[in-house]
Amino acid sequence: MTQTAARPAVGRTREQIAERLAQDLEDGYVVNLGVGIPLDVPKYLPPDVEVVLHAENGVLGLGPSPEGEGDPDLTDAGKQPITLISGAAITDSAMSFAMIRGGHLDVTVLGALQVAANGDLANWYVPGKNPAVGGAMDLVAGTPQVWVAMEHVDRKGRPKIVSECTFPLTGRQCVTRIYTDLAIFHVVDAGLRLVECAPGVTPDHVREHTAAPFLEDLG
Repeated sequence: MTQTAARPAVGRTREQIAERLAQDLEDGYVVNLGVGIPLDVPKYLPPDVEVVLHAENGVLGLGPSPEGEGDPDLTDAGKQPITLISGAAITDSAMSFAMIRGGHLDVTVLGALQVAANGDLANWYVPGKNPAVGGAMDLVAGTPQVWVAMEHVDRKGRPKIVSECTFPLTGRQCVTRIYTDLAIFHVVDAGLRLVECAPGVTPDHVREHTAAPFLEDLG
């Protein structure tokens, strides 16, 4: 494995990662969106697919971003302004987390610092900064599908997909899919399977920037 000093100059942008992930959300899904890249997903939901978006701060039924400043009292979990779809509900934290812990979500989309080959997730603690786990531990424990949307390497060019996480874990063997600027992985039988490379990216390029073994299943 070769580490680089900067991010690869190929692959998808952050918004294109969100756009590609949105294409895989199925009609009828109830989906929680974490902060970072996941917050761009609503921009790219297919018009013929009905997806109900959830934010753990107590919103069920997020709509597209508002034009202009929007209502300062309406925000998502990342404190970004939102709109509401028809029939949306505003709840307190207890009800919001009852939805999460009760298994009423289909997919949680989160960012990550590291994802291990077996699906372990680390996304809440950066050494040297104040820890803030938020609701991530509840989300990964209560949702059957956890999709990670992140850049493939960190700012120093170090792979974020690793054989074993070195940061404190958010959850064990919880990640089911990984969407990055270089590729898409499915976590199957506690292992990684490369199912798609980003446009202009080869499997060899993905392998050079991934610190974990994986199988190729590119169809």
